[in-house]
Amino acid sequence: MGRGGRLVPVAVSAARGDMLARMISTTDLEGRVAVVTGSSRGIGRSMALRLASAGAAVVVTGKSEHPTDRLPGSIHTVAEEITAAGGRAIAVHLDVRKEEEAAAMVERTVAELGRLDILVNNAGALWWKPVLETPLKRYDLMWEVNVRGAFICSYHALPHMIRNGQGHIVMCSPPIGTEPNPGYVTYMTTKMGMTRLAIGIAAEHEKDNIACNSLWPVTLIESLATINYGVGDRSMWRSPDILSDALLEIVTSEPRSLTGRQLLDEPFLRERGWTQERLDAYWLEGPPAEPVYIDGRSGSAM
Repeated sequence: MGRGGRLVPVAVSAARGDMLARMISTTDLEGRVAVVTGSSRGIGRSMALRLASAGAAVVVTGKSEHPTDRLPGSIHTVAEEITAAGGRAIAVHLDVRKEEEAAAMVERTVAELGRLDILVNNAGALWWKPVLETPLKRYDLMWEVNVRGAFICSYHALPHMIRNGQGHIVMCSPPIGTEPNPGYVTYMTTKMGMTRLAIGIAAEHEKDNIACNSLWPVTLIESLATINYGVGDRSMWRSPDILSDALLEIVTSEPRSLTGRQLLDEPFLRERGWTQERLDAYWLEGPPAEPVYIDGRSGSAM
């Protein structure tokens, strides 16, 4: 149950590979307010639903205000999913490249919901092509959305977290490594830039009891990116639920106790007590014989 004994949704077992809602009873984030950028669909939507299931009021943000065949879902449909189940959510249009929109989003969050405790920098632009197939405008877009956008949102959220005496910022980005990423070079320069931002914010604001961590999957996650780019198929994908559950483990921790880390979903959940059986349930069609790893280990896909 959420606030005041309400029932709120969380995604079902990844073994079913869908995002239908089941009802659980939890108040882990009672009284907290979370912003998830890029939460109109996919991983961002899953994270928004998971935070709502734990009692948080959620600000659903993104540029999509109307669903289309190519881009199903919108900030309004996700907010409606949460409120229809008894949770609390508002939908706010946000292009993270525009500082005035980010500042207005944060101010509206505090004005309508009273505070800001959690920021998930999930909004992202991608271009999974080799260097010589990457137009400069695409490279610039990834820097503007991935790194600069995460910086802008963090910049405007931090003063409110300082005022609250606590907070969590999570960057959806990978551990920093030296393995080459052929075919993903330009994309990964921006994603690792987000991670550098995370560990820097963590160091600067540990005294304020504000945590900042990065979170990344070890293998392919079902999303429009994996679908549209044809990276593997359903038999090689995990549900976004695994990232959402890892996110909840992060933001329900005392900030000082978990900050400045470059987290991977599976090993982090093992650290938190997840069994192999529980981890295997995230595969859409059961554990594959040869998973595709993207976590930076030698031979990773990105």
